[in-house]
Amino acid sequence: MKKIGIIGAMELEIEALKGKMDIRRTEEKASMEFLEGTLNKTEVVIVRSGIGKVNAALCTQILCDLFQVSHIINTGVAGSLKNEIDIGDIVVSTDALHHDVDVRIFGYPLGEVPQMGCLAFPADEHLSQLAETCCKEVNSDISVYQGRIVSGDQFISDRKVKDGIIDNFHGYCVEMEGASIAHAAYLNHVPFVIIRAISDKADDSAELDYPTFEKAAAAHSVALVEHMLPLI
Repeated sequence: MKKIGIIGAMELEIEALKGKMDIRRTEEKASMEFLEGTLNKTEVVIVRSGIGKVNAALCTQILCDLFQVSHIINTGVAGSLKNEIDIGDIVVSTDALHHDVDVRIFGYPLGEVPQMGCLAFPADEHLSQLAETCCKEVNSDISVYQGRIVSGDQFISDRKVKDGIIDNFHGYCVEMEGASIAHAAYLNHVPFVIIRAISDKADDSAELDYPTFEKAAAAHSVALVEHMLPLI
């Protein structure tokens, strides 16, 4: 049976999705609240993972073990790694990798986790294409891109660090959870897609009015997720 695990980052987004759900049960694991029920006639489990790669991986594993989800959608925010991707736009993953893994001394490429057999974790092609198509249909006021999402346990705000990540990994955006969700989903053979609203330029440019951005980004993410669920 189809059951979609939705991992969100923004409290506004989780609250909006929760308000649209028919919730059957609430379960707390690893200090995270998992909401199980239906959304737009689709079986879902919605959870806010918390920040960072360990929280994200734990959350994903719980979705796989306890709730036996068939697919995973992860939404959140990220810093743009391409000039043409502006604040408010959305990036949909083609794959994801860890930019802060460095085991080159043992012969692995920068970013590759030893013994995994791959540098990046591929998103499900159907989910990725569906997310892009649905975003265009419900969020015509923004642009949507498909590309690589890179993750690390650091907030990127230095232009030199950003340039190094771009040169090494050719990513579209950078954040702190996606690659771990992708990694865990890959190990559990669960198809996934990562969806990121761009909150900043990942450098030392002007600061964003985050509360204003968050409200719009949450609305875009909720509209996208709700629209795509019955089409999975």
